[in-house]
Amino acid sequence: MAGTVVFDLDGTLADTSADLIAAANACFRARGLDVALDPLADALTAFHGGRAMLRAGYGRINGDLLLPPGAEEEDYPRLLDHYGANIAVHTRLYPGVEAALDVLEADGHVLTVCTNKPGSLAETLLDALGVRHRFASMIAADTLPVRKPDPRPYRAAVERAGGSVAASFLVGDTETDRKTATAAGVRVALVSFGPEGEAISRLAPDALIGHFDELPDLARRWLG
Repeated sequence: MAGTVVFDLDGTLADTSADLIAAANACFRARGLDVALDPLADALTAFHGGRAMLRAGYGRINGDLLLPPGAEEEDYPRLLDHYGANIAVHTRLYPGVEAALDVLEADGHVLTVCTNKPGSLAETLLDALGVRHRFASMIAADTLPVRKPDPRPYRAAVERAGGSVAASFLVGDTETDRKTATAAGVRVALVSFGPEGEAISRLAPDALIGHFDELPDLARRWLG
């Protein structure tokens, strides 16, 4: 076994922003709110999670309308329910993902996922995209008592896949992934095709990936 490649999910393997935004907008409509998030302009907010989307929408309410206390706690499970029922309407794997996974596997690498998405939703999405079987393990937001950027989920993802943390690296798209890699003592490659584009270089990752066809060569250099 050459090594282990650990992937984030949302914004890294798949562009999930449109379906996430749709779930938040469904909550706003149910309250009769004249606000909506945009699938393109608010994609980065979507990748920060359901609560971030709800707060962004609430913050755009004009006039004297006041939300009732606990609105976020009421809407968050509704958002998850809507999202779970419509999880892959617009979501697609990023270009080159499956071809890159093919080459990584042929080179002897083990693949795994470490995500802050709730486990049931992550399993459902990977199944819907037809790639769950490609990953030897998956650690989600609720698998352990802690989540990224705590290094323990990353380590668990590698170890449950039968790998060694010392012979692994993380592929991600956010500051959370950058911090996770630093905490785990591993290298990180951040994708530059997400909402931030090349601006993600501000996080000084060990590598930037502009397309998934760059990943196999990077893995060969880093893992052998």
